[in-house]
Amino acid sequence: MTDQPTLAEYLDEHLAVIESVRGLVPEVESLGEQVIARLARGGVVYSFGNGGSASDAQHLAGELIGRYCRERRPLAAVALSTDPTVSTCIGNDYSFDDVFARQVTALAGPDDVVVGFTTSGRSPNVVAGLAAGRKAGALTVLLTGHADSGGGPAAEHADRVLAVGSARTARVQEAHVLLLHLLSEHIDRWAAESS
Repeated sequence: MTDQPTLAEYLDEHLAVIESVRGLVPEVESLGEQVIARLARGGVVYSFGNGGSASDAQHLAGELIGRYCRERRPLAAVALSTDPTVSTCIGNDYSFDDVFARQVTALAGPDDVVVGFTTSGRSPNVVAGLAAGRKAGALTVLLTGHADSGGGPAAEHADRVLAVGSARTARVQEAHVLLLHLLSEHIDRWAAESS
């Protein structure tokens, strides 16, 4: 049996990754301004990912449509992983790799934001979804891990990349929740003041 890290060691790893997110704060603020500009023009935030990253995409949409911390008007957002009829139709008639790209092609335009979550930066359907977003003229955003690799193939199709400094899926997803909360806080302040 191989030695497994203790829970305390996992926690130490988590804290180190979360501390590294501090370096991404200026990027989150700058991204927040770009998202705000599109929302102010009536744009929509479209988000997507697989598995736990699909949950993160839904979490972001929920924070925007509902609210993060303050009362304010709802903001337009759609998580593209939440409609099983559409997802299974595209997966069956085309390919699972097309499940986000086809939706982005149908829905997104130049005033919109397309946000892909992939811990590896390599999920083919997320890569294709971001590529479709760029083709539509939307602002494309990638939340990923593996910062040392530059975000993988998905980064090639992203205008903005928030890459967490870890290759461990769990640590990346934990940092993604913090990043989407930081982004939500920035947008929330604007939305509350402009309501």
